[in-house]
Amino acid sequence: MTALGSKLAPKSSPNMPRTMTRKRWMIIWLAFIGLSINYLDRSSLSVALPFMGKDFELSATQQGLIFAAFFWAYDFCQLAAGWYVDKVGPRKSFSLAAVWWSIFTMITAMSTSFWSLFAARFLLGVGESPAPSTAAKVVATWFPVRERAFATSIWDSGSRVGAVIALPIVTLIVAFTSWHAVFIIIGIAGLVWAAVWWKTYRSPEEHPAANAAEVSYIQEGGARSEASDDAGAAKLPWRSLFKYRTILSMMFGFFCLNAAIYFFITFFPSYLVKERGFDLLKLGFFGAIPGICAVAFGWLAGYVADRAVQRGVSVTRVRKTAIAGGLIGGSVIMFAAVVPEAWMALALLSVAYSSLTVAATGIWSLPADVAPSSRHVGSIGGLQNFASNLAGIFTPILIGVLVDQTGSFVAPLAVIGIVSLIGAANYLFILGKIEPLKVPAAASV
Repeated sequence: MTALGSKLAPKSSPNMPRTMTRKRWMIIWLAFIGLSINYLDRSSLSVALPFMGKDFELSATQQGLIFAAFFWAYDFCQLAAGWYVDKVGPRKSFSLAAVWWSIFTMITAMSTSFWSLFAARFLLGVGESPAPSTAAKVVATWFPVRERAFATSIWDSGSRVGAVIALPIVTLIVAFTSWHAVFIIIGIAGLVWAAVWWKTYRSPEEHPAANAAEVSYIQEGGARSEASDDAGAAKLPWRSLFKYRTILSMMFGFFCLNAAIYFFITFFPSYLVKERGFDLLKLGFFGAIPGICAVAFGWLAGYVADRAVQRGVSVTRVRKTAIAGGLIGGSVIMFAAVVPEAWMALALLSVAYSSLTVAATGIWSLPADVAPSSRHVGSIGGLQNFASNLAGIFTPILIGVLVDQTGSFVAPLAVIGIVSLIGAANYLFILGKIEPLKVPAAASV
């Protein structure tokens, strides 16, 4: 894992000591695995559901409600989850979250009705809520500004990888056993990962495998830590974050992004099966293509962004270019439902998903960029993720209702594409300069 991190990490700066350890890359790849399992858990139902018909007779609207149940819990727990991550730190928050979500993933296998499935998904959402804010906190703690985008692209790509591997893994397990086994197997994987994270993770200053040269490189490069916090900024109350235009713009913009991304996490497999006639084999093979493209372009975007920052391009320009450009590219999703051939739709969906992933890399770099202190990184991540996952609540229901009413995916994908364009305009014209929030003297008292 360390060797892989070294190969994919940005090249060392001329001032980087040759004897410096690279523990930070092992840490971020471990977080990547955690997010992959996290998204495998939440994506597995969308892949298994088309093949659960003998046990469940669900309309598209009921399916939308079950998908939304996860997001109702996941979303409204985000506000507390961000605060919790800042309070207890990434070691505890990630480990305990993984144990919780793994248990309720396995409980999903026991579901026998609409309401039991609804309850299992709701409680799964509670457990998964701290994961993204924790990962953002890890990047802020372990990485200098010049490596922040690529590190973010690594853990964030776990969401794509989890969704991608869900297709072949779930279809393979269903083909050889049953849909019940799907949730037992991936639940066990989550418990194993939680034990490894608890055993491995420490802050840079406390980690026995990170030498003084690496710790110095991280700190001097602008990583966020309590030791470097401004005392007044660290006292800024959590509720005061809502007073900043930057935070409100981040919340609205991420909502627009997730309105598109959560199509791929919920109805994408059903779209390929029902609208494009994919069977089990085609779904497991061709259905993975958009996610694979998204992972590759996400990593590339993070690498290019970090190189731009290293060359002196402003963080504001780098982030806005990635985010707005990605959302504009994501808007092509509206054309996928109207092209005549399945391969054309798959190509457009691949472009859309890849573009949206580029935007997500920039968006998840923002909490560390704008936080007034290290004690606000998780909280800001939770705030923008709370707003973004309101899309997880409404989008599946909207898609389900529109599909039931119109008999196709044309209308819902058109709405999603338009929302993506609105999100791009928000980041370009509403979000201001990307820098740590200024804290008035009175606000820190």
